[in-house]
Amino acid sequence: MPNVSNVVKSIQDIMRKDAGTYGDAQRLEQLGWMFFLKIFDDREQEMALLRDAYKSPLPQHLRWSAWAKDEEGITGDDLLDFVNNTLLPKLKALTGGDRMHTLIRTTFEDAHNFMKNGTLMRQVINKINGLDFNASDDRHMFGDIYEKLLKDLQSAGNAGEFYTPRAVTQFIVEQVNPRLGEAVLDPACGTGGFLVCAIEHLRKQARTEADARAIQECFAGIEKKHLPHVLCMTNLLLHGIDVPSNVRHDNTLARPLRDWSPKERVDVIVTNPPFGGMEEDGIESNFPSEFRTRETADLFLVLLMKLLKPGGRAGLVLPDGTLFGEGVKTRIKEALLTDCNLHTIVRLPNGVFNPYTGIRTNLLFFTKGPKTGHVWYYEHPYPPGAKSYNKGKPIRIEEFAPEKAWWGDEADGFKARVENEFAWRVPIEQIKAGNFNLDLKNPHNPDEGPGDVDHLLPEYEKLLAQIAETRGKLKAQLMEALTR
Repeated sequence: MPNVSNVVKSIQDIMRKDAGTYGDAQRLEQLGWMFFLKIFDDREQEMALLRDAYKSPLPQHLRWSAWAKDEEGITGDDLLDFVNNTLLPKLKALTGGDRMHTLIRTTFEDAHNFMKNGTLMRQVINKINGLDFNASDDRHMFGDIYEKLLKDLQSAGNAGEFYTPRAVTQFIVEQVNPRLGEAVLDPACGTGGFLVCAIEHLRKQARTEADARAIQECFAGIEKKHLPHVLCMTNLLLHGIDVPSNVRHDNTLARPLRDWSPKERVDVIVTNPPFGGMEEDGIESNFPSEFRTRETADLFLVLLMKLLKPGGRAGLVLPDGTLFGEGVKTRIKEALLTDCNLHTIVRLPNGVFNPYTGIRTNLLFFTKGPKTGHVWYYEHPYPPGAKSYNKGKPIRIEEFAPEKAWWGDEADGFKARVENEFAWRVPIEQIKAGNFNLDLKNPHNPDEGPGDVDHLLPEYEKLLAQIAETRGKLKAQLMEALTR
């Protein structure tokens, strides 16, 4: 099996020679639609063998196997002309009313060819042809490929908003525990990490063909940006979803809150809404006046409360700012604690989302319906010997074993939970008295704080004196050098 890093590096090295792809973001976007077509073609080959009457939604000349598979095939200016003037325009305008035609059309509506050298494009295509996405090893490798690409994207800016560490995704899904027959939603689905994890979780429960068919339709996702949406489609195809058309390319927040009907409510929401970003002007007017803000994460929290069915469960990632923020944030938290049972907050340490952001994050778990009586906190520690996480040493699912052992059962009100050095319980009365501040520190590991002012002031003055002395010495040495 080819090494993932080597495959990605060799493709990127080829693309860097092309004058049209001058940034990692463009290279990834280019690879996004190329991977989609290759993977879709591999799936079609498989479908043709399994189903006698299988008919491709694509005209024959647009299928990857027709124009890309032959390594000695179309190249140079002819390849560029075909991609720019035939392939992409026809995919964007693909006719046909079924869900697969619509899926392909929406996948390609914002796709671009940035490459300007057809010979280099042929070299990239040939590298992609070296992967067989019907082989389980290569399917698994695609996950590693785009994870590697997303990690490389840090220099391009906003990759972090659609990348969640696998361990965090898996832990949230396992604790929320979606079950067969339930509707699952990720309203900010990025590349589909939460959806894929939920699908795999449900497959472990499937016992019949009917169960397997139900999993094809039981989830939905919405993604605002073109690039992660294409990667999400590809990811779902690779994970055995035949027509992932229930993932829309749209801005979830652009729809007025009152327009979401009771029929659209779901049993389970698992998500990492973008945080630290601001929505465009006017988006906040889709929300009731008391909840109006342009902070994306806060608006998503309001939306989640609306979209859950009574008894529905949610697990999501939120930044510290939502926990301690005031004003609109206070009103949102009051509504959350009134309309839902916010039973657990897992406080993650610094660095979980490195290198994209140093913002501290939390995992919130709540159930719609009963009011919150108390909130359990669990402070997730670093593994022994670690002081932070980084690209080479990310957070791992094994680290969540203590939380899982402590978790207990929601049906009995988590009666088995006990306080320990990492876990503590806060009654709702204390939270209300603190104006709904949820940024509460571990009482079993009290922060020593900044220190005593009577001790710190002399230390500070001593430091200033040392700085002045050092500056004086440097100035004297400089004057001496200048007068020689």
